[in-house]
Amino acid sequence: MAKGKKYDYQVIAEGETWSVKILRQASARKIVVSKRQDGFATEDEAKAWGEAELKQFMEQQKERNKRKADRREERIEAEAQAQARHEEAQARWEESRNESGHDE
Repeated sequence: MAKGKKYDYQVIAEGETWSVKILRQASARKIVVSKRQDGFATEDEAKAWGEAELKQFMEQQKERNKRKADRREERIEAEAQAQARHEEAQARWEESRNESGHDE
């Protein structure tokens, strides 16, 4: 895999047929096979499938990352609202406690 590429594909000759692996660089030293397809008659068929599948795979990852980012924003916003409600309730409680003469 080339430096700096998170995803790539690899075409491999296996006897009379060709196979393709979609690879993901998980860390600096670890490469994971995300998808594999065997049984291509020619190298060109295998390359065409690898390029198309890699493009589709990367699009799916972009969509997935966007969905996760949207959910993360919603979760952070909900947590901030819950924290604000908690602080408001805490302030009301302390105010009512001070008004009734129960000083700490």
